[in-house]
Amino acid sequence: MTDYDVLAEVYEWLISDAKLPPAEFAASFDDVLGLLPSNAHVLDCSCGTGQLAVGLAGRGIQVVATDASEAMVRRTAELSEEFGTSVRAVRASWEELPDHFEDGTFDMLFCVGNSLHHAAGATGRGAALESMSRLLRPGGRLVLTSRTWELVRARGSRLDISDRLVRRNGRDAVVVYRWEIAPHWEEEHHIEIAIAQVDATGLVLVRSELLSCWPYRYEELEVELHRVGLRPEVSTFDLEAENYMVVASKV
Repeated sequence: MTDYDVLAEVYEWLISDAKLPPAEFAASFDDVLGLLPSNAHVLDCSCGTGQLAVGLAGRGIQVVATDASEAMVRRTAELSEEFGTSVRAVRASWEELPDHFEDGTFDMLFCVGNSLHHAAGATGRGAALESMSRLLRPGGRLVLTSRTWELVRARGSRLDISDRLVRRNGRDAVVVYRWEIAPHWEEEHHIEIAIAQVDATGLVLVRSELLSCWPYRYEELEVELHRVGLRPEVSTFDLEAENYMVVASKV
């Protein structure tokens, strides 16, 4: 797993303008949230800096937020306090989730923000999905978003530099992605993400982190979901789209 400890401090520059406010991030999942029962228990198991978890808690949903990065968990707790919501934030990798929660605890799990590719290969991904499935009650749902790795790999290794400044809290930054695409699907790939922040004096402060990732084909993900007892109900997968969402129910 990748820690994101450096990027945790500047992660807001990686979140789109539309999803930066917690309420708006939660609203982007209105369709699936309508499937929740009353008094639902929800887990965001790749919470990042907490925008989704805090947005859900703001609706009165009982929310737990976990992340493998201690820095991300700390920022989630800070955001929850800022918005006056009740979010339990816990540092835990996907494989560690059953150590913290009983099987069948949650009505819905979110694994969003293009997180699953940080699981180490097919074995790590399978273990992560198995943990998520265990924590869902029968009929509960996993909501997962992913990059379209078929498209990413087709573009090859490259440098992507944002063509505009992103403004956050009165500060501007440029976001840079450097992709290292390995020759074969099953090999470790790398993404280096850099935030070049321009301060009020014109000086540029760069923070970057090299992240490991293991891509997967959509058809592989479908097989792996079925293997852990999750049946895809909804999929927005499109080979021409940058990202997609899968909603899978616990059999």
